[in-house]
This record gives sequence, structure tokens and C-alpha cells, in this order.
Amino acid sequence: MGMPRVLRLYFGESNLPTPEYLKVALDRAVRDGFTFYTENAGLPSLRQAIAAYYQRQQNVALDPSSEIVVTASGVQAIALSIRAVLDPGDEAIVLTPAWPNASAIVSLANARAIEIAQPLEGDVYTIDFDAIERAVTPRTRLLIYTSPSNPLGWVATRRQQERLLDFSRRQGLWLMADEVYDRLYYAGARLGEPVPSILQLATRDDAVLVVHSFSKSYCMTGWRLGWMIARRDLARKCAQLNEFMVSCAAGFVQKAAETALNEGEEELTRMLRMLLDNRDFCAAKLRAMPRLTLPEPDGAFYLFPRVAGLRDSFGFCKRLLEDTRVGIAPGMAFGAGGEGSVRICYASGREVLEPAMQRLGEWLSIQPHDGPLVQQA
Repeated sequence: MGMPRVLRLYFGESNLPTPEYLKVALDRAVRDGFTFYTENAGLPSLRQAIAAYYQRQQNVALDPSSEIVVTASGVQAIALSIRAVLDPGDEAIVLTPAWPNASAIVSLANARAIEIAQPLEGDVYTIDFDAIERAVTPRTRLLIYTSPSNPLGWVATRRQQERLLDFSRRQGLWLMADEVYDRLYYAGARLGEPVPSILQLATRDDAVLVVHSFSKSYCMTGWRLGWMIARRDLARKCAQLNEFMVSCAAGFVQKAAETALNEGEEELTRMLRMLLDNRDFCAAKLRAMPRLTLPEPDGAFYLFPRVAGLRDSFGFCKRLLEDTRVGIAPGMAFGAGGEGSVRICYASGREVLEPAMQRLGEWLSIQPHDGPLVQQA
């Protein structure tokens, strides 16, 4: 972090600032007095706005009073859910490569994360349902997946969602869908169309929970605000647990977030155009580089190229950083199936992406074409 002049493509956030309309909304919320505690489950007006958002974007009807809990970030929504679902000694199946916090939170709950790698078939990631079936034990309580995926850019198909839901019903498991990147989707009929939520398939009685965040779609990473949607019994328990973790998310942040849901489509679409251009630019550059194979990414803002012959992605990224001042994330950080790949975030401006791609390509071109990629000093 202290190294100067690094082109930082390892962070999972856009370098775009929070849009001005949200800064204005935040100032207004403070001036209007939203500086006190809110309900543990969040402001009723924000929960109503979230419900209206799902009706509008997903054609899903939700009860804002009993099925939605506002959280102080998406990761806190994950933590709440896992704490409510798992007892010490329980197990959770986690589809990986994935953002590592879910597996870590399972461990913090004195439970065990069973990571099942998503195999690459051609240039598309898929789900190994046979491996998931084999991983179930009497202590399994939860199945976690992410779509769109960080780091893969993979998006679950409708058929895959149906199979995950059917499997969870048959095994009596809770199914957690991390849908934080649902609006960062490039394969829909129109730019800005969300990835279809698992909620479109689930009934109110299903043991299904969805975690979400304002961070990615609205450039609000530092605001720390998210939400979860769950069956009434779990939502009620998570609202109670909120009291002992954060009491509530900041009231003025909650109030400003209503503006994001109600007025944010124009800014979101503008950002998506930039991200799509960045994705295509970086993908073209990477596919022309030696040793790299790039799976097709339909969502989020990451590329996860495989590097032929790579056995130490941490050493690879460290040496790249030292030699070129280009910072990318090692695939091994994302769990089972991640080693041999690297994650590149393309949510930066072209003033960062263009020199980074040039330096990476030049550096790869001088590496040995056989044998280990990373030679120890």
C-alpha cells in the first residue's frame, strides 16, 4: 500500500466518486434531522423503497415490514445471515472462486466452510452439482453462491438457479444468493437490465435469503449500506441480531439511499457504458497476451484470466507489482479453483487501464515460455 505510483487494479471498486445527486441527498438528510437511531431493521421508508425497487426491476413482491432488513454494508448482511443460520460445528457449502469473506465469516461462526470449485467448461464457468451433492453431510445447513460473480464475472443461468433451489429444498438447506453485482450486467436485452434474482423462483416459504449492497451500483463503497431479503422468521431474527452488531445503519445514509433507488438509473447507465467499454478494451488486450486464457465475463467488473503454467499466483502478482508497478489480485485469494488465475478489476479510468495493460503485456512477453513463471530471487 505504501509503494508509490502503483496502477491499482486489485481493489473491488470503481474509482468514480459518489455521484453529486447522492451527496446532495445526504446533505439534505442530515439537515432534515435523520441523525438519530432507526429501527433495527432500517427506516420503514427505505424498506418500502427497496420493495418498490424489486417490484419495478424484478417483478417480485416483497413485504417491507417483514422480509427486508437494512444493514451497515453488504458484508454485514452476510454476517447477519450466517450467524442466524449456523450453529457451531455446522457446515456451509460455498461455490468458489469467490470473494473470501463469506467463507471467513462461516469460520468466525465456529462453523466449517466447504468450498466447491466452479469448473471452467470452454470459456464459461459452470456449477459442479455432483460435487455439491457429495459435499452434503448431516451438519450441512447452508449453500452460498454469488451471481454475478466476484471474481469470475460469471452469471448463473435460470436453469442453474432452478437446480440450486431444487437442491436446497431437497436437502433442507438455506440458500444464500449474493446478488450485490446484479445491475452490473452486460448480456441482457438492454444495458441496465438486472440479472434475474433467485427471488423470481422462490416462494415466501422457501429457505432463501438474498444479500445486497449500495456499494457497487451506486459508487457508495465507503457509505457502508446494504440489505438482506429473507423468509420472515430469518428476517426477524436478523433484525434482532442487528441490535448487537451495529444497532442500525446510519439514518442519514439510509435516507440518502432512497434517492439512489428512486433517481439513480441515469447515472447507473452512464457508469455501465464506461464499464462495458473498459471490459471490452481489457479483454481484447488480455486475449492477445502470451499464456493468458480469458473466460467470458457477463457481469460485475472483473476479469479472471488463467495463466498457463502458473502455480503460485501470489508470487506472480508480487513480482509483477515489483517489476512494473501494476497491482492485480492473486487467484489463490478467492478459494478453491482460484489458483492459476489472477483477478483484474476494470472499473478504473483509461488513464490507469491503458498503461496497466501495456506494462502487463510487455512483462509477460519477456517471461520464459516454459517452466515456472515466477523465479525466486
